[in-house]
Amino acid sequence: MAQKVKLSTIAEALGLSTATVSLALRDSPLVADITRERIKEAARELGYIYNRRAASLRTSKSGILGVCVHDVMNPFYGEILKSIESELDRHRQTFILCNHHDDLSKQRSFVDTLLQLGADGLIMSPALGTPAADIQLAEDNDLPVILIARTIDGAGVRGFRGDDAYGMGLAVDHLVSLGHRAIGMVGGTNATSTGRDREAGYLQGLERAGIAPRREWRLEGPRDRHSGFDATRRFLDLAERPTAIVCFSDLVALGFMYGLARAGVRPGVDVAVIGYDDIDEAAIAMPPLTTVSNGQSEVGWRAAAALVDRLEGKPAVDETTLITPELHIRNSCGTNWPD
Repeated sequence: MAQKVKLSTIAEALGLSTATVSLALRDSPLVADITRERIKEAARELGYIYNRRAASLRTSKSGILGVCVHDVMNPFYGEILKSIESELDRHRQTFILCNHHDDLSKQRSFVDTLLQLGADGLIMSPALGTPAADIQLAEDNDLPVILIARTIDGAGVRGFRGDDAYGMGLAVDHLVSLGHRAIGMVGGTNATSTGRDREAGYLQGLERAGIAPRREWRLEGPRDRHSGFDATRRFLDLAERPTAIVCFSDLVALGFMYGLARAGVRPGVDVAVIGYDDIDEAAIAMPPLTTVSNGQSEVGWRAAAALVDRLEGKPAVDETTLITPELHIRNSCGTNWPD
């Protein structure tokens, strides 16, 4: 069996002290850049593997962070993760990822694994039905938690998400300004803080305009393309249809527009459609989708920065920060869309 490469092996090969090699491999600013890169290159050539377990015994830090979201295939979460990764990179931190797909048992298994590994912190968008007790269990076992996109009443931790009620209100206000009075909403449920707030914003927008909501025009459902596509059938079966629809997310809106087009109904001409999240695909859809930008990049970097603060010993803050959304007007409501 080959002998295991140690720090002293690298130090001897380069004529440096073991302490200097150790500092360099931990990216310490006390070591000059050129020396640090020289040491790292030698470590790679010699086959040195950093012993995280041994380091954790010395520092009481595992170097492990967790991020848990609904589904990384959703571009909304992809943008948040990109921003989290960028901010953690600045602090020389990495993370392991879990997609819980709203499966509470899977989320709990991931958190249990982090606890068993002695992980240093967790950023999560909680699964449907997550109780505040689950968050407190992590906190009580020295696993700081930062919530993103969704928050949980009574969790007692920092959270970051868009101001969903305000953002959906922007969407409804825009439709009213275009002359629409028959406005429906597609997608989402009251099972999450996001769903509740976006529906509240929809209802508040109607109330501001003096429009009475109609129960049959609130088509609940999941938050993906298939849900939006399937909702088209229910929309077309309505005895009296809305002239405009606000959707829970861009994915729902895109699926809804696909369904309309397949049925021969022209989105942006026959029915106005607004999405939510402003994912990249929204700008190149047919028609280009009017949508609400929910600040997911800001959510990501601020959550990562807040977790780094906790790792540096700053106390927990029971506070939710709402990022102010913006309406991005394109063509799916009829603006400049050819008849």
